[in-house]
Amino acid sequence: MAVTAAMVKDLREKTGAGMMDCKKALAESDGDMQKAIDYLREKGIAKAAKKSGRIAAEGAVAAFVSKDEKIGVLLEVNCETDFAAKNEQFRALESQIAELIAKENPADVDALNELKINGKKVSDLVIEATATIGEKLSIRRFTRYTTDGRIASYIHMGGKIGVLVDITGGSVELGKDVAMQIAASQPLAVDRDGVPSEELEHEKEVLRKQALEEGKPEKIIERMVEGRIKKFYGEVCLNEQIFVKDPEKKVSDILGKEKVHRFTRYQLGEGIEKKQDDFAAEVAAMSSKK
Repeated sequence: MAVTAAMVKDLREKTGAGMMDCKKALAESDGDMQKAIDYLREKGIAKAAKKSGRIAAEGAVAAFVSKDEKIGVLLEVNCETDFAAKNEQFRALESQIAELIAKENPADVDALNELKINGKKVSDLVIEATATIGEKLSIRRFTRYTTDGRIASYIHMGGKIGVLVDITGGSVELGKDVAMQIAASQPLAVDRDGVPSEELEHEKEVLRKQALEEGKPEKIIERMVEGRIKKFYGEVCLNEQIFVKDPEKKVSDILGKEKVHRFTRYQLGEGIEKKQDDFAAEVAAMSSKK
C-alpha cells in the first residue's frame, strides 16, 4: 500500500514521532495505522498514541441532569461547521432533545426520532432546523443513566468534550471534579477490573517487544512487563490516575468513601472522518476542463 503524506501527517499527530520515522513505520506496516503506532512504540520512538485521535466532525456534545440528579443524559448532535454548532436554534433543539431522552428513555436514535416535542417528531424538527440553519444536522448518539446515587456531568470547550458520571454520592463539587478528570485524562475504566482484556493483552505485547528492542534478557522481560503494566493501570484506570487539580493526590483520594459506578466520555466527532478537500487537485481539474 502506498504511503501518502496525509497518512504520515495523521500518524505524526497521533504519536508525536518524527516525519521520517512515521513514514518508515507506515511502510513497515503496509499502511495499517494501528500497526504503525505499535511499531513506533516498540522501537521506543513513541511512548503511546495520543488518545484523542483525529477529530473532524462538527456539532456539539450536550448534557442534561435532572434536578434530583438521579437521571442524566449525554448527547452528540453533528452538523457541518463549527459556526452552525453555535447557532441558538441548534443549541436549543439539542437541549430539548436531551431532556426528552431523560424523560422518555428511547432505546436508540431511531426510536428517539419517532418521539415528539410539542406535537412534532424529533426527526421532523431536525429537518426543519436543517432547512433554517442551512446545514445538515444529525443526531449521532446518546447515553442515559439512572442511579440511586448522584449523576454528574461536565461539558468542555462549548461542547467539544462531554462527560456523564454515575457516583454513589458526595458533593456537587466532587461530581464535577471527577467529571473534569475524565474529560482531561480519558480513562478506559473505573478500576483494573474494568480494563478490557484485549486492551491489556495488547499493551503487554507492545511492552514485551519494547523490552526486546532494548536488549533486555528474556528471563527478566516478564518481570519488566508486569512492572510497566502497573504504570499503564495508573494511566487508564480512573481511580489510580493522578488528580489533575492536585498532583499530590490520586482520584481515589478525592473520592474517599464514595465510588464511581460508571462513566461515559464523548469527544465530538471521534471516529468520524470529514472529507478533506484537495485544493490543488480541484484547481488542476478546473484547468483541464478549459
